[in-house]
Amino acid sequence: MAAAPAPLVRVVRSGVQESIHVGDVAVCDTSGRLVASAGDPDRRLFIRSSAKPVQATVSLDAIGEEHLPDRVIAIMCASHDGTPVQIRAVREVLRRGGVAVRDLRTPAAWPSDPASAKRLARPTPLYHNCSGKHAGMLWASSRRGWALPTYRNRSHPLQRRVLRAVHLLSGEEDIAIGVDGCGVPVHGVTLRGVATMYARLAEPDRAGELAPSVVRVTSAMRAEPDLIGGHDRQDSEIMRATGDVVVKYGAEALDAAVSLGAGLGIALKVADGSYRAAGPGMISVLDQLGLLSAGARRALASRASPPVLGGGRPVGRLEPVVRLRGKG
Repeated sequence: MAAAPAPLVRVVRSGVQESIHVGDVAVCDTSGRLVASAGDPDRRLFIRSSAKPVQATVSLDAIGEEHLPDRVIAIMCASHDGTPVQIRAVREVLRRGGVAVRDLRTPAAWPSDPASAKRLARPTPLYHNCSGKHAGMLWASSRRGWALPTYRNRSHPLQRRVLRAVHLLSGEEDIAIGVDGCGVPVHGVTLRGVATMYARLAEPDRAGELAPSVVRVTSAMRAEPDLIGGHDRQDSEIMRATGDVVVKYGAEALDAAVSLGAGLGIALKVADGSYRAAGPGMISVLDQLGLLSAGARRALASRASPPVLGGGRPVGRLEPVVRLRGKG
C-alpha cells in the first residue's frame, strides 16, 4: 500500500492554522538508493519543466559545439519570465542555430514579467516560458538535419534521444509519455526516479556519451541562475544562495534539485499543485540534509517562511513542517 502524503507546509494567519499542504519527497544518491523521504517516494508523476536540464543536455550533445557562453546553455534550461535579457538569450540561441522565431512551436503567451507584458502588443511564441528549450531543440534539429516542423513529436529523433536519457538517468524502464503544456513529450516516472535523475547530474560518467554536456548544463545553470527563472524566482534564488545546488521547478508544484558536492538528488511534489508550498518545503529539506550554509539560510529566510498578509502587513506565515525519515 502506498504511503499517504506527508505534511509539508502549513499556513498560519493570526495564530490560527488556515491550511496545510501535503505532498511527497524523495532523496536519492547517484546509485538510485533512497537516502531519505517523506510521504510516498514512489508516487508517479510527470517531470514537467524539471526535465529541462536533461532535455537541454540532449540538445547540447546534438549541437556538438564547444565553448558556448553560459547564457546560451542556461536559457535552454529555463522557464523564463520573458524579461529583455532572457528574450535576448532566446534570440541568440535561434540565431546561432540558423533558425527563425517563426520556427518555434511554443504556444503564444504573455511574459510573466509585468514590465515586459506592458510593452507587448499581443502574446507570441517567443514569450512562452519554454521558448529557450524549444530554441535549443530547433538548433539541435537543424544541426543534425532533422525535420524542424515536427521537432515536438514523440517520434522525432531528438525526442527519442530525450526519452533514452530519461531512462538512463532515472534508472526506470516503465515511463509514461504524455504531452507537456508547451507541446513536447513529457515523461512520467516515480518521484524516486526524478531524484535519481538529478543525483546523476552530479556524477556525469553515469550519463555515458552525454557526460560532457551534463557538465556544461550544470555549470551554466550555476553561472546564470537568473536566466533559469528570474530575479524573484525561488529556484534562481536557491542557486544564487548556495552555489552548489542546482534546482529547477516544474509545473504542478514539483521541485527537483541536486547538490553537486554531496551527490544527492531531491524531488518534492506538493499534492495539490500549489507552488507557494514548494519553495519553503524544498528549502527545509535542503536544510535538514545539511546542504545549506549559515549564509544561505540567511539569504533564503524570506523564502523559507514567507509572510501571510492582512491589510498589507504580515499577520502570519507559511511554516515548513516536512520531516524527512531515514535521513542519515
